Amino acid sequence: MGREVADREDGLLPLAKRLEAHHTPKHGIWLNVAEIELSVCKRRCPPERIPTMEDVRALTRAWNKDRNSRQSKADWQFSTDDARIKLKRLYPKF
Repeated sequence: MGREVADREDGLLPLAKRLEAHHTPKHGIWLNVAEIELSVCKRRCPPERIPTMEDVRALTRAWNKDRNSRQSKADWQFSTDDARIKLKRLYPKF
């Protein structure tokens, strides 16, 4: 048993120390919200190239502050009932 513990420490412990855990919600709605926010950034982006990375960060901070101050919300197109009709094959029947 002592050798088994040593093998784990030699092989897995360094790997475990490199891992970084992030909480993600059970359902994929967070991904939809992220895609919407990226789309908003893309639409607000100026047509010309932004010269420096610091300028990109400054613009992104300003857009983020603006959206947060207006408490922008996602406008979901489907109600649960509509989604169950349109996406019937994805929902299990009980």
